[in-house]
Amino acid sequence: MLKVLESGFWTSIQDRGRYDYRGYGVPVSGWMDSYSAEFANIILGNKEGTALMELTMTGPSLQFDSPTSIAIVGADMQPSIHGTPVLHNKVIDIKANDILKFHAAKIGVRCYLAIKEGFKSETVLGSRSFYEGITEQARIKKGDVIPYQTATKSMSPPLAKLKFKDDYFHQSLLEVFPGPDYDMLSQELKNELRNTEFKISGLNNRMAYQFENLISNSLDNMITGPVIPGTVQLTPSGRLIALMKDCQTTGGYPRVLQLTQKAMNALSQKAAGKSVNFRLKGFNCKNNNI
Repeated sequence: MLKVLESGFWTSIQDRGRYDYRGYGVPVSGWMDSYSAEFANIILGNKEGTALMELTMTGPSLQFDSPTSIAIVGADMQPSIHGTPVLHNKVIDIKANDILKFHAAKIGVRCYLAIKEGFKSETVLGSRSFYEGITEQARIKKGDVIPYQTATKSMSPPLAKLKFKDDYFHQSLLEVFPGPDYDMLSQELKNELRNTEFKISGLNNRMAYQFENLISNSLDNMITGPVIPGTVQLTPSGRLIALMKDCQTTGGYPRVLQLTQKAMNALSQKAAGKSVNFRLKGFNCKNNNI
């Protein structure tokens, strides 16, 4: 069992999410940064989609009651075991009663803690991903106990060295596809989308990222239509909203852009106050008339 000594800002169990229930209004959920999460599982040799822990902004303090192996990937939350710093992107062998502590993120926003064979939290609708109203809780809290499988055999050193490519942590250019309602935009508005540097507002979470900038918008609201994670909506006020993994399944604002998966990964690692630009995928930035 894993005991939660301190919970951190927003810590939850996530896997790939639940994709077969959107017709019933159930969000996908799942890890926000799929590259970091999947990399962590690969390091441990876990099966694809194995449930791990997603840490946001400030990490938890955790105590293990039996041996296992873990991997930490993503935002740098300065992890340590009994006060001794441990490295990212490698197998870490855990002994009984080890205490793993995280701090505030120095680089990035979300960090992923994978454990050998995955966390054994409840499965609901085919997924262990936390989501309020679907699972019993939306995030872990102090005093929680989370099951995991004891692994007494050491995995160190790893059989192969994997290189984590963290370039997307620092990139401000987000590649997008045209959204279903993209052609409703005038060329002037498309150019404005291309040339504006959008600042991430403090209103950002697992459901959506809002941007501070307001752009001109004369479009009418539309009849409610389907949306998916990565859909970028344009509100009547001229504000852009990028939907993320816990987003609703339908929306009534024009869907002007669609983030690529890599762009979603990058955006999920950016804090309030950071700025991004959009680039239509397949077009050169200098002549990109999006």
